[in-house]
This record gives sequence, structure tokens and C-alpha cells, in this order.
Amino acid sequence: MDSRPFRSVLYIPGSKERALDKARSLAADAIIFDLEDAVAVEEKANARELLANTLAAADYGPRARLVRINGFDTDWGARDLDVISLARPEAILLPKVNSAADIQALADRLDARGDTANTTIWAMMETPDGIQNAASIARAPRMAGFVMGTNDLAKELNCRFRADRLPMQFALQTCLMAARAAGIVAVDGVYNAFKDDDGLRAECEQGRDLGFDGKTLIHPAQLDIANAVFAPDEAAIDLARRQIAAFDEATAKGLGVAVVDGKIVENLHIVTARQVLNRAEAIAQLQKAMG
Repeated sequence: MDSRPFRSVLYIPGSKERALDKARSLAADAIIFDLEDAVAVEEKANARELLANTLAAADYGPRARLVRINGFDTDWGARDLDVISLARPEAILLPKVNSAADIQALADRLDARGDTANTTIWAMMETPDGIQNAASIARAPRMAGFVMGTNDLAKELNCRFRADRLPMQFALQTCLMAARAAGIVAVDGVYNAFKDDDGLRAECEQGRDLGFDGKTLIHPAQLDIANAVFAPDEAAIDLARRQIAAFDEATAKGLGVAVVDGKIVENLHIVTARQVLNRAEAIAQLQKAMG
């Protein structure tokens, strides 16, 4: 996994031309162009055509572009892939992934096409089977990321929504562990109350502390909070720089450890410190590219 930022991953309905146009100017690190839940049944066919044409012509700059198709067990999934593939999407997001076989089936379809060699696969992790098979799913062909589907998973588990997300912790941590072992991206689920800034910030902070790369969002108003929470702040950047400087100085003296702010700093801390600085630099470059 590289240092490309995925702090904010915004869902955009594939059927809304105005929303598709507006997304080109939003401060989202990544966009999920949605053909599944956000599109009514009677709009499915029109949405896929509109989205394919838009992606082929519009410039979304450095933002990562994912397309969530309908599942292949529906009437629309296969046709979604046929049409969207023509626009050479960066990634296909497959809903309700239960096993590595689901990813293999999509990978086989992509392999059969000559125009999708660089298209990766992301998986919606939103079913009990999917959570239990997270490790093998993460290592399946073309896999590049997990998206937590906490709304669907809550329905499947029959659990209650709580501010601390206690019923979700096993699923969140299981998927995160699998993603880290496989070296792929993992982004947290959505926060439904899009006008509740304090609640969103708290849930973003929890996801960040767990180790997620960012958060999926349902409204542009949520972007600023997610971008801020999942970015290294000035204190973290300053600490990283001081740790590296102190460790370099200690190493020059033949010492294996340094001390910063009364705490031992070893090589493993320096690895983390460099990751912080790399992440900060990647975010700065992304923001510059967005203008």
C-alpha cells in the first residue's frame, strides 16, 4: 500500500448529472460513483450510461475514482460492468462480498476484457460471511481496498446503533487486520447523521485511532471534518521530525535508542514517524493538484 490519501471517500449517485459535475470540484480524496443503493430500480440503465459517458469525458483530477456496481446476482450487475468498463475505471467496488470467490469471479470478468488491465477491485465488507472471510478476500486477485458497509452489516447482525459502535468493533478490527496483512486500503463506514458535526468528528476519530485510512461519506458537508481528522496534525508532524532528528543523533553516537519528551524512541518509532511525514507530504501534493 502506498501513501496515497483516502481520508475522505464520498458517495455520488451515478444517476445525478448535477452531482457528478459538482464532484469535480469537491475536496474529496476519492469518489465512489454509485450504481447500487443510491440509484432507483427504474433509473439503473440510464445511470450506468450517464456515468460511463461522464467518466470517459470529465476530468476528476487526482481524486481516486471507484464505481460501485450492482451485484452479479441482480439483473443489473453484469451489464453495469460491461458499460462501465468502456470508461476504464480506476476501480470497481463490488457490493456484499461474501468470499474470495466473489472477487475471483469479478477478476475473471475483467481479465476477459482487453481494456481493464489496470482496473483494481475494492470490496464492500457488509455481510457476516464477508467479515469471517476477510483475510482471504483481502488477498484475492486485483484487490486494492476494503470499504466497511456498516449500515448493511448492522441490519444483518440485528444490532443497535451506538455512539461507541461496540457491536461493530469485531467486524471493524477483523477487516482492518486483514487489510493490513494484505497491504490494501481500508476505509470506515458512513456516518448517517450528516448534519451532526460533533458525532461525525467523534466517529472519524474512533476510526482513525483504530487505524483506518479514512471514512466513507454521504454528503459533501462531511468532507472537511474527515479530511482534518485523518490527516496528521501539526503536533504529530513536529513530533515525527523531532523523533527522527533525535534518533539520527543517537545513531551517530553509536546508540540504539533516543529519548524525546521523556519517552524512548527506537527504530520502530522512526518507521512510524517517516510514515507520518510521507502521509503529510502526500496530502499536501494532492491538495496542490486539486488547486
